[in-house]
Amino acid sequence: MKFKALQENLRKVMRKRIDSGELTGLKLAHQTDFQQAHISNFLNSKRSLSLEGMDKVLQVQHLSVLDLLDPHEINKRASILPPSPGEFEDVLLADGTVAANEPLIINDNVKDILKFKKSFLKRLQPDMKGAREEWTRFVLIKIDTRDGMSMYPRLLPGCTVLIDRHYNSLENYRKNDANMYAVKKDGTCTIKYVELVGNTLILRPHNQSYPIAVIPIEEGQTYADHIVGRVCHVAMET
Repeated sequence: MKFKALQENLRKVMRKRIDSGELTGLKLAHQTDFQQAHISNFLNSKRSLSLEGMDKVLQVQHLSVLDLLDPHEINKRASILPPSPGEFEDVLLADGTVAANEPLIINDNVKDILKFKKSFLKRLQPDMKGAREEWTRFVLIKIDTRDGMSMYPRLLPGCTVLIDRHYNSLENYRKNDANMYAVKKDGTCTIKYVELVGNTLILRPHNQSYPIAVIPIEEGQTYADHIVGRVCHVAMET
């Protein structure tokens, strides 16, 4: 975030406090030892503050620079996936709700970190529908009992699956081999085969003793909005 944007966010915070009656321009001038006209010009976007001036306003109003940052920017800074040296890449394990809903995986949502060969990840081809470029591409989740048994024997309860969230199309990755997908359902991920019939997604289990599920595609949405990503690796615990 640029200095100019920080200045504008500080103005917004100060105006909000003034509008709520918590602060006045005169009080802020007294707190900072600035002339009232100087503060008024700043609040009305007629002039900027120096770095020292911003520091003084932050200090007297008990704020930090973090209070001026956009939450999305904070999340980007909080991601713990810098480029990994060597032949292995770190991939984050998270809950299904996080994998389904959070474009960026922040520190607080990380349950574990596993390593995959960079050469393996690089070979995986993406197929994005919609804006997914800023999403953390690879995410791991643990499979619960119901999902594991519904996809048995391809999955087992407690196994770990690698999800490519840059692959949310319904094109088969390999000819004559149906993709397994992580699909957003009830706010979390479920693993199933997926078909599109009209405006409805059909979620099919591998184990035929489990029921089929359907997800209606609402107006303004596409099927890709419901696809979290393609399952591209399965690790069974022994």
